[in-house]
Amino acid sequence: MSQVLAIDGNRLTLGDLEGVARDGRRVALDPVARDRVERARKVVDDAVAKGAVVYGVTTGFGSFADVVIPRDRLRELQENLVRSHSAGVGEVLDEPETRGLMLLRANVLAKAYSGVRVETLELLIAMLNARLHPVVPSQGSVGASGDLAPLAHLALAMIGEGSCRYQGRVSAGAEGLKAAGLTPVRLEAKEGIALINGTQLMTAVAGLALAEAERLAATADVAGALTLDALKGTDVAFDERIHAARPHPGQAVSARNLRRLLASSPLRESHRDCGKVQDAYSLRCIPQVHGAVRDALGYVKATVGIELNGATDNPMVFVDTAELLSGGNFHGEPVAIAADVLAIAVAEIGSISERRIERLVNPALSGLPAFLARDGGFRSGLMMAQVTAAALASENKSLAHPASVDSIPTSANKEDHVSMGVTAARKAARAVANTRRILAIELLAACQALEFHRPLQTSPPLEAVHRRVRGLASFYDDGRPLGPDIESVAELVGAGTIVVEAASVCGTLE
Repeated sequence: MSQVLAIDGNRLTLGDLEGVARDGRRVALDPVARDRVERARKVVDDAVAKGAVVYGVTTGFGSFADVVIPRDRLRELQENLVRSHSAGVGEVLDEPETRGLMLLRANVLAKAYSGVRVETLELLIAMLNARLHPVVPSQGSVGASGDLAPLAHLALAMIGEGSCRYQGRVSAGAEGLKAAGLTPVRLEAKEGIALINGTQLMTAVAGLALAEAERLAATADVAGALTLDALKGTDVAFDERIHAARPHPGQAVSARNLRRLLASSPLRESHRDCGKVQDAYSLRCIPQVHGAVRDALGYVKATVGIELNGATDNPMVFVDTAELLSGGNFHGEPVAIAADVLAIAVAEIGSISERRIERLVNPALSGLPAFLARDGGFRSGLMMAQVTAAALASENKSLAHPASVDSIPTSANKEDHVSMGVTAARKAARAVANTRRILAIELLAACQALEFHRPLQTSPPLEAVHRRVRGLASFYDDGRPLGPDIESVAELVGAGTIVVEAASVCGTLE
């Protein structure tokens, strides 16, 4: 396990998010951040002592912003806020998403614009390290004021209510905290709103999806290269001069990857003088399509990278001037649009991959046995694998419809424009999962196609990929259900193992 991650609200990366969310890396509060949090809390305490009227601290919330709350009821105000906003429904977040949500909220609190007490932040970090995970429903956020409902369910467990999961068992919040050796927090002024106001669910879900999408983009180059060689395609279209004449960065990267992957292929040399001039677009235009995806992911990464360390509270505490200022940093529009772009980008990876699968299994296009089956008719081969890929690619088209263009006013029209950022992020995550499986099907089909060319071999890095795939799934002859093969290879795709395997032979793949 990697060393403990010190959070301070300013340095979190996508790799850190995956390390904590997926791999269980431990977290600690940076000492400098601790001092900032304590100073920010003093600003809140001083405002309460002076009787200042501050939104969410000494007033109600949303359309109740004009209702001033008596000082002796401020604790009750914060706890009521958490309870009333715990209105999420639907399927609960999985463990990586929950851990990502916890980490990102802790990181925002460490930034010291929230005004929480150190002990409140420390409890959240302790729960994360103990793997005590609040049960958080995935639906109920419209993305402004941030992800209120999901974050409220997280805060609910911190006050000993709601539900949490610990060591494989779901229990009441207080029971889970006790089992982990922790004590519920009693919220003070502003702490309830500080825990629930922000974009951390949409950012966690989008960030985890993005991290995998980057691996899918590289894997798509490998799968595309394997398919092209299995179909006896030409590598002329990947000539460096072609791509330098249209210098989109992602296009150049994918073309470089394809040249490395296809170099020294005996299969390619076997038909170099066949007279074939050019291939279909799904083969010839791999760099242009995959490259556009890479460039889109670059935009998404830049946006998510900012949001990982952005202050999304309201009101925000400014220590230098001892002010609490009300604004709108909780609005999820930047992440919502980025998540929609992410869904579109990964859908395109899946779309072109499915077309390559069709070329592999269609004898009119491949010159290979129908559906890559030996004894076709008696055996169906990979007929249904292409059908599954088509179903997933079609579903991705629906998922690519943007959520961020929608808005439904809430809170008596006080919150009259919202981002739908969680919807966008959840759609993107589903599109990533679908595309992971489409690429797995392409790899299975391309490996099957290669075996009809034996004893000719493909390039050394692609032969390494073939061996890795065959270590999980042997040549398919209808003797077993096909679904488990797809899922096994999909795990390799999602983890980036396919890219690592090829790179171990040909050097770095970008």
